[in-house]
Amino acid sequence: MEAPETVVVDKNKKGFYSVWAIPPDEVRARVKKLMEGLRSEFGGPQFDPHVTVVGAMSLTADDALEKFKSACNGLKAYNCTVNRVATGTFFYQWRNLAHIAVAILVTNPPHRYCLAAYMPHLSLLYGDLTDDEKKIAQEKAHKLDESIGSLSFPITRLQLWKTDTEDTTLKSWEMVAECNLSPD
Repeated sequence: MEAPETVVVDKNKKGFYSVWAIPPDEVRARVKKLMEGLRSEFGGPQFDPHVTVVGAMSLTADDALEKFKSACNGLKAYNCTVNRVATGTFFYQWRNLAHIAVAILVTNPPHRYCLAAYMPHLSLLYGDLTDDEKKIAQEKAHKLDESIGSLSFPITRLQLWKTDTEDTTLKSWEMVAECNLSPD
């Protein structure tokens, strides 16, 4: 009889973790419809609607979970406001639908991580698009949902996701933990 195979897990191995704010169901349905319309023309991987409030931090699994739980402790629900449809310069950045109003983050930060180097955003489409395609996609977003650039909604849930930044299919991405925020 052979001995069972032992899997050795390196507790010090780092991965990339992100914190997502989850919009309410009706907003998620609206944004998902817009995302599908853009993806049908421009391609790209499918993903759930979310506001990335902390993106791709290199941490061990234990550290990521500990920091997430600590950040959620006593955190209250907050409102999110989209102020424009914008584009970025690389695969995961061009899709920034919304730079969430900075005043919200300063007066009621949705987490206790440093925001100085990262602007939260609501993702619509991931992909390597030319500048012309970005402009067309931006225009199409407005056509598909005329008021998307002024959307406002409450955030009552945060999720911790393991997000391998090398995986442009997003198939390896997985939710690790969820936190329900206390009411105002």
